[in-house]
Amino acid sequence: MSTESFPPVSSPSLLRRLARGPSAVRRVTRAGFFLAETFGRIAGAASQSVPTDTPSRARRLSWVAEQMCALHGVDVIVRGRVPTEPCVLVANHLSYLDPVAILTHVPALAVAKREVAEWPLLGEPMRQMGVLFVDRSSPLSGARVLREAKRRLHEGASVLAFPEGTTTSGDRVLPFKRGVFGLARLADVPVVPVTIAYDTPEAAWVGDAPFLPHYVRTTTRTATRAFVRFGPALAPEQAPSPEAFAELARRHVLAGLLD
Repeated sequence: MSTESFPPVSSPSLLRRLARGPSAVRRVTRAGFFLAETFGRIAGAASQSVPTDTPSRARRLSWVAEQMCALHGVDVIVRGRVPTEPCVLVANHLSYLDPVAILTHVPALAVAKREVAEWPLLGEPMRQMGVLFVDRSSPLSGARVLREAKRRLHEGASVLAFPEGTTTSGDRVLPFKRGVFGLARLADVPVVPVTIAYDTPEAAWVGDAPFLPHYVRTTTRTATRAFVRFGPALAPEQAPSPEAFAELARRHVLAGLLD
């Protein structure tokens, strides 16, 4: 049982009344309010005596995800059994909303691309709360993150990763990279496949699309529904190699997409 006492999740009713309307200026202004509030809440959570033990950090990150869902009107609909023991969560990847939606219902420490660590006002607070940043072009960075993720699994926290390595529009699941599946075998923890989808194709943030215009469209919507399906826990002995383990998990994620 968690001993942390976090403030209640709040809904930004005032912000949702601000900057409404069809004009581009109002849409951008409204997005600016949401960005400022996002920065403030994440920085505030990181500054409030960040827990030193790994499970508590995961719970703090989950609380921040709840805040972000409430702030941005993201309604998360969950199917399947939510894991309660340390595991490696692997999901398909559509948007920056994905980890927020998933972590709302299962405390975990996320693996994110190195570029996120460089986002002004967000990168350092996220690092303090336990997010692991990986440089996808550097094998050394990948190995370092996997070692750190293994330590955190042994300390009792789950780890969330997106093994496609990039985002898609949600109509397919790309081949999974093997790294986190070798990690699960070394740490002797199950892999839980997670399928995520949205009620609108506009939620996907794909390729080289600039962030701000997409974020403006996201904040313009009154609500976004995220569908998160947790698949069965897959034991390491169910596959003879990390590559086979990756393909097994991918098939479960794809099945959830087609379900």
